[in-house]
Amino acid sequence: MRIPSARLPRPAAWTAAVCLSLTGAGAAEAHVKWFCAYDVVGAPRGLETVLCDDFEKLAALSVLALVVGGLLEGTVLGAALTRSLDRVTGWARANTELLFRAVCGGFFVALWSLGGVILTPELTTTNAALPWLQLAIAAGFLWRTTLPFSAAGIVALFAIAASQYGAFHLADYPIFLGVAVYLVLTTFQRKLFGLRPLDVVRYAAAITLMWASVEKWAYPQWTFPLFLEHPAMTMGFDGEYFMKAAGAVEFVLAFALVCTPLIRRIAAILLGAAFVSAIFQFGKIDAIGHAPIIVAMVAIAADDVAVPQRLRRLVTMPVGYATALACFIGLYYGAHAALYGSAIL
Repeated sequence: MRIPSARLPRPAAWTAAVCLSLTGAGAAEAHVKWFCAYDVVGAPRGLETVLCDDFEKLAALSVLALVVGGLLEGTVLGAALTRSLDRVTGWARANTELLFRAVCGGFFVALWSLGGVILTPELTTTNAALPWLQLAIAAGFLWRTTLPFSAAGIVALFAIAASQYGAFHLADYPIFLGVAVYLVLTTFQRKLFGLRPLDVVRYAAAITLMWASVEKWAYPQWTFPLFLEHPAMTMGFDGEYFMKAAGAVEFVLAFALVCTPLIRRIAAILLGAAFVSAIFQFGKIDAIGHAPIIVAMVAIAADDVAVPQRLRRLVTMPVGYATALACFIGLYYGAHAALYGSAIL
């Protein structure tokens, strides 16, 4: 299926699409499963369709963006940007735990109020006991000592959703497990194999968004009904191409969350802005569903941890990006083929 739209010459189109995705296409971050029909069991687009010329150009541009960002970080301008971020985000940094507790507590109150939802809008249930578990989880955010009980409740909800919808579907949402681990580590002031509580959330968010990026490439047709309802979303681009570009931008920004401090802070700001801008078009369902990851982006943007600037990191970033890209595409398609018998090519 193709969405009619104006076409630009390809060299201009693939460059412009990345720019528009960064600046004006936050609506593409709306989780399509919350608003459109989807079929996880159905066969994804073949890799021969996904790994096309446009995809290669977008991947190359993503590598270029990472390298430029890495070079910028070691300059006087990079140092000035870091100092500016430190000043602007001071309150959020000092109150990161409070932000997580307030936003996540409100998130579970909203789920309790909605009813019939396990963790996200498409994960529906008729279990009458779950809303009360969600309310108990929300209450646990009031005190630090009860955060582990809230964490256990989140893991329980995740397990219930996985048993009902399958592990492949719940691979969309490791951010919830990251938040649960954050709560436990924060309570006991511990690290997990050297990772700070916020680092665990950061890695969980990166995994969540990289997986979601592959889904944009594998099932672009899920989003096409939104393009018909909101044609401005594509900003004049072909629907198929726009989804490739949106997935590429989301993947590189998600990967950037595990890169050097300034790169991941800028990536968190761009991702957070995209999620917030989507709320204005898709409303309170999108606001509720994305609340945990939005607060994670705020916390990551405020994180002032510093590491020595090394040329080796700049060299390994493109290699890491290519490895992550290959691994997530391979894992997504491989898991789908193993679970549902779909063809990879």
